Amino acid sequence: MSRSVLVSGGCGFIGSHLVDRLLLRADLGKLVVVDNLWTGVQQNIEHINDPRLSLEVQDAESFASHQRFDEIMHLASPASPSWYMREPVRTIKANIGGALNLLTLLKPGGRFCFTSTSEVYGDPLVSPQPESYRGSVDCIGPRSSYDESKRCTEALLFESQRISGLDIRVARLFNTYGPRTRIDDGRAISNFISQALTTGILTVYGDGLQSRSWGYVEDIVDGLERFFWRDNISYRGPLNIGNDCEVSVLEIANFVCSLVPGSRVEHHPPAPQDPTNRCPDLTLARRVLPGWGAKVSYQEGVRLTLEWFREQVSEWRSANMESSAVPAMRPVSGA
Repeated sequence: MSRSVLVSGGCGFIGSHLVDRLLLRADLGKLVVVDNLWTGVQQNIEHINDPRLSLEVQDAESFASHQRFDEIMHLASPASPSWYMREPVRTIKANIGGALNLLTLLKPGGRFCFTSTSEVYGDPLVSPQPESYRGSVDCIGPRSSYDESKRCTEALLFESQRISGLDIRVARLFNTYGPRTRIDDGRAISNFISQALTTGILTVYGDGLQSRSWGYVEDIVDGLERFFWRDNISYRGPLNIGNDCEVSVLEIANFVCSLVPGSRVEHHPPAPQDPTNRCPDLTLARRVLPGWGAKVSYQEGVRLTLEWFREQVSEWRSANMESSAVPAMRPVSGA
């Protein structure tokens, strides 16, 4: 049976990789990408030449269509603190408003998939963080537009599932990096690489000992593919998807410096409410998705990402010969 699928945020970093996987499906008849190109870039899907794919440049919260979809995957939201902290209202609209609107476009019996975040755990007092952990969160803090809109969207979907039997899949993604991240994304690995290739000065906020679990995008999308549509499973979430190998921000920065001679680390004051640690408990993921796990080491992943960024910086400079600069990188924490 031919399936119709909608992906919001499909021009984004993770969304575009998910679009690639969806187009490998033999049962896919139509794929609509809805993206307002706020943080996503059309270039991320320009390599695709497939008549099943169409792009609608619109907000997820206001997109309208006469068509109804068998599956909807809601990824439309900035994920970098430097982006969502600048436009908190827009961030809340993208997550909650986007979900409310897109639910009206789902066929009866259709499946709604949502990429939530490890940020729902706040600055955790438990490590690693299992799905049952309720978090240590600040609902009015500087990160709340993102954290709380993700938490509220989870509540919306699980309550819809409880009341009406909505078929849902909710994944909580931990730190993800890799090719197709914006040069000015602002999160740690992309920022370190961009800075190493341009100014040569990598800004580390605080002592850099705050730790994260760095998941290479191909590993993370493997998990999403299996959870959202490929595996025949009944579990609906929430499900942690990430790498459970914790590495400090400073170790990542020093490794990037080792790959780009002449670059160095510079410490800045700590970022506000930067979580001290972030690591998924993957016990449930390994049971629900047997055999899945993050296989790419951060060393290999950073090398692959660095090569992609080299090409992007080179292309940008070629197109702007009068200036050797690249778009300004926003401040980064351990995000």
